[in-house]
Amino acid sequence: MHLFFVDESGSATPQDKYHSKNFVIGGVIIPEKHWHEIDKKLQDIKQEYQITSEIKWRYFAPHNKDNENGMKHLTFEQRNEVRLKLYDIITSYKSAKIISAIIDIDEAYKQKVVSNKDDLYCLGYYKVLDCFQEYLEDLSKNTGEKFNGMIIIDNRISCEDNRLRNYHYMVLNIDKKLNLVNNHLIEGLFIAPSHLSTGIQFADLIAGAIFRKYEKDDCTYYNKIENSIISPNGIIILPKNKKTSS
Repeated sequence: MHLFFVDESGSATPQDKYHSKNFVIGGVIIPEKHWHEIDKKLQDIKQEYQITSEIKWRYFAPHNKDNENGMKHLTFEQRNEVRLKLYDIITSYKSAKIISAIIDIDEAYKQKVVSNKDDLYCLGYYKVLDCFQEYLEDLSKNTGEKFNGMIIIDNRISCEDNRLRNYHYMVLNIDKKLNLVNNHLIEGLFIAPSHLSTGIQFADLIAGAIFRKYEKDDCTYYNKIENSIISPNGIIILPKNKKTSS
């Protein structure tokens, strides 16, 4: 079983579209046999640095003093040390893979299929789901053994979560491209609060690093995870006619 943990970075709402140029959705695939090891390593780092909160990308900012930030007591250098150690955990597993869709927000809202934030979110979600299916299919073909997976995504507000659950079901049961004879996904979409999910906390770090690259042209953290991105299709640029440098 492969667990695909998904989170987002940037804003998908029309009224906030100029706050950032890009919206990122994606995360990390963790084989279930490694989940307990990765969870223990995360907890060990939290204990070592006395981190009392979940891991969030924004908490690493040098001036972040959010009340819920359990890293407020750490210097910027210590926070960055923690971040690099967390990236090292994921990249140390060759079977842990990264998928992400990067959406140019202005260009996306010019498309007929995108008129609101749900449309934008689903556009990116469809693409990473499709890539995950293809990854599991390739694994199955290469090994002769069927590999299955499930998707666990960070929760938002309840009405958005319900719409995404229904969209996930519709795609897998109605869409002719993803409704494969050899469907590799188990059950429906799982939605979990990030503070209760080790995998989603790592997905948040992944989405943050990728967002930073495409939004700020800063590859500092992207370079740490680049070798774990599924090749050649793990980074999906949307809309399709958008050109970008990698």
